[in-house]
Amino acid sequence: MKDTFYITSAIYYVNDVPHVGHTYEIVACDVIARYHRLRGDKVFFLTGSDEHSQNVARAAQDRGLTPQAWTDQIVPIWQQVWRRLEVTNDDWIRTSEDRHASRVQEFMQTLHDRGDIYLGSYEGPYCDSCEEFKVESELVDGKCPIHLIPVRFVSEENYFFRLSAYQDRLLRLYEEVPRFVIPEIRRNEVLSFVRSGLRDLSVSRAAALWGVPIPWDPKHVTYVWVDALLNYITAPGYGAEPERFESIWPADVHMVGKDITRFHAVIWPAMLIAAGVAPPRSVCAHGFLSFQGQRMSKSLGTGIDPNEVLDRFGADGYRWYLLREVQFGQDGDFTWDSIRNRYNAELANGLGNLASRVLAMVGSYFEGEVPRPSSREGTGRLAASGTDLAKQFDDHMLNLELNEAFEALNAFIRTANRFLVEVAPWAMAKDSAKRHELADVLYEALEGLRIIALLAAAAIPGASARLWEQLGQAGSVAAQRVPEAAAWGRLEPGTKTRRGDPLFPRLEE
Repeated sequence: MKDTFYITSAIYYVNDVPHVGHTYEIVACDVIARYHRLRGDKVFFLTGSDEHSQNVARAAQDRGLTPQAWTDQIVPIWQQVWRRLEVTNDDWIRTSEDRHASRVQEFMQTLHDRGDIYLGSYEGPYCDSCEEFKVESELVDGKCPIHLIPVRFVSEENYFFRLSAYQDRLLRLYEEVPRFVIPEIRRNEVLSFVRSGLRDLSVSRAAALWGVPIPWDPKHVTYVWVDALLNYITAPGYGAEPERFESIWPADVHMVGKDITRFHAVIWPAMLIAAGVAPPRSVCAHGFLSFQGQRMSKSLGTGIDPNEVLDRFGADGYRWYLLREVQFGQDGDFTWDSIRNRYNAELANGLGNLASRVLAMVGSYFEGEVPRPSSREGTGRLAASGTDLAKQFDDHMLNLELNEAFEALNAFIRTANRFLVEVAPWAMAKDSAKRHELADVLYEALEGLRIIALLAAAAIPGASARLWEQLGQAGSVAAQRVPEAAAWGRLEPGTKTRRGDPLFPRLEE
């Protein structure tokens, strides 16, 4: 029985080192995975490397290496960047691993035995960068619409999957599961594509290419996209660990770029249905991240090194920027000015300033101890906003509305800062008759910080952990459980706090 929240990123071509554009998706996945763990869910978060790509094989050849030797060198570089970003994936699948390749062959044999694969010939356009067979109607002046490079017209004998036979089944799936593809704009694109009629899909290439051999005909290897899609079931145990597989599959969220939505929302569920495996529950397609208006690409010179961003802004600043700057599902543009401005405005001047002021006043006026308020029932001015925030945030996160979730959190931080300016606790501290009122104000401010630290933990884990410790809270913030832990009034009076270093020192240009 399924008992695990299962989220996947797409797996990445490792023909070169990662750039900032690659990190947007993996950070989004990590935030979702972390939040579900905070809710007490058992989570399986999968990412990995797509190694049977011909682009990878060419990169290896250019370096005088075998594809396997090249991937063995480059994969650790990707993994190191993910570690610096504090990505908490539970597994990293490599398509060159035997645990994957052997199960790919088992799956392909199942489709063949059921009569859904046949031998035929393909003639038509093919994009080497996408490693995808194209439809002529989608080309732009004879070029790939994604990479804007000329396609090749190829003619070769391939094995084909009877994708056309699953058109009606797919349309029923989209009707029965309205959020199978999100956001709505991608769902509409998929519906239009399927309703226009499906063609059978080539699922093999010549065996001279690097890949997983077709089990009944080793003159062919499995088409790289079919090979790659199967990682989502091979990693959790398809064909090898039935009990584990049953506890994890189907995937709750496949996070993918908008350019590969069709593979995941059309081809993938059709193949699964044909093999007698349940389709995933949702495919969430995000937009592209560009640099100064150009799509990020090493070849175009627009592939910004994530390490450079991490060195300047840290993992928390980097992660916060990606979540706040880009409207999830739409394209976004990375610039150095925008990340610095958002870091300073929202993290340094916003959250950082709030924490510094409140903890400093508690240190000065109450010897660093959480003051005892007249009530902990949530009747104060800030309490209502904090209670609303916890509910809004949870709803947005469960609906994969990342922008809305962190906009609500940032709005609460602004509200807390305005609250302090309006009530001016530093003025109250000069009047001994207002001691109880001062205690109420600072208790509210501290409790607001506690809830911020809790809800922000999925996005800025380092800063949240430091703030949690500065507030004197027992255990780690990651070990808390929402929604209970986000209820107002759980901060215990008398708890010892400490100021500590600034969470986000302001950065100069």
